[in-house]
Amino acid sequence: MNIGPIELPNKLFVAPMAGVTDRPFRQLCKRLGAGYAVSEMVTSRRELWASLKTSRRADHQGESAPIAVQIAGVDPAEMADAARYNIDRGAQIIDINMGCPAKKVCNVFAGSALMSNEALALRIVAAVVAACHPHGVPVTLKMRSGRNEHERNAVALARAAEGAGIAMVAVHGRTREQGFLGAAEYDTVAAVKAALRIPVVANGDIHDAASARAVLRHTGADALMIGRAAQGRPWIFREIAHELATGTPLGSPATAEVRGWLLEHLHDHYALHGESSGVRSARKHIGWAVRALPGGAAFRAVMNTLDSCAAQVDAVATWFDELGARHPLLPMGVA
Repeated sequence: MNIGPIELPNKLFVAPMAGVTDRPFRQLCKRLGAGYAVSEMVTSRRELWASLKTSRRADHQGESAPIAVQIAGVDPAEMADAARYNIDRGAQIIDINMGCPAKKVCNVFAGSALMSNEALALRIVAAVVAACHPHGVPVTLKMRSGRNEHERNAVALARAAEGAGIAMVAVHGRTREQGFLGAAEYDTVAAVKAALRIPVVANGDIHDAASARAVLRHTGADALMIGRAAQGRPWIFREIAHELATGTPLGSPATAEVRGWLLEHLHDHYALHGESSGVRSARKHIGWAVRALPGGAAFRAVMNTLDSCAAQVDAVATWFDELGARHPLLPMGVA
């Protein structure tokens, strides 16, 4: 599997998720089997580049290659500048966001709203590809199936984007109108794959090896992109990779392993985000990690009252030690 000249180790990708796929989370997923991870979106608005949020999102210190950064915006020149800005900070792949359904993004006609204005979308593609070409940086595109069930234009837009120089397309099998509701459909992804020569990635409702196998069979996609299912379960990538390769489930990880992964993630998270912001934003990662475990809901309630990194780390370590004494293997789905 290649994106332009860049070879990837496997076909399991981490989807870009705002407020989730920061550098520590991407690094953890890569260590646990993901072949590729895209950053949470970085704005194309120059006046916001110096903000703390954007500077953290553009921080790739120590991150394993390839470094992929997703940019979002509506102005072709600004998007081209944003591509150059992120390349200067280490980006090896630039991804254009035409998939985010969030109102605050779509209300300014960015994200998936761009699919309703194909002419503008293609001007953005052309400008970003032109900005990246001198640096040898491939450009990819993340999109949805269309605006709504009556306007699924992913095939036409993807074909035009390929002609404009896009190196890979990822398609979430939901419309902008759906957001994350309802079920993803894969007929549109299959149609995009059939229409393009470049790699096509399927995204949406992939949560285990069975769904991964079914989506690959239905779409013929070159790779799979996993988002929400990796929240609190970053080892999903090695689980799916193992079962696709061998036909047998990997089985639950040791509780002590999960404890170690989570504590390692927390220390990296605090180092990037600092004490105050880090404590608040770590709560969701801890909550996701324990939500399906026995006693997880009660522990989550306690965790939300802790206001220091040290207190969080101590509580997580103790809780997982006690869980491991009762369940040497992680007891998923018994909360």
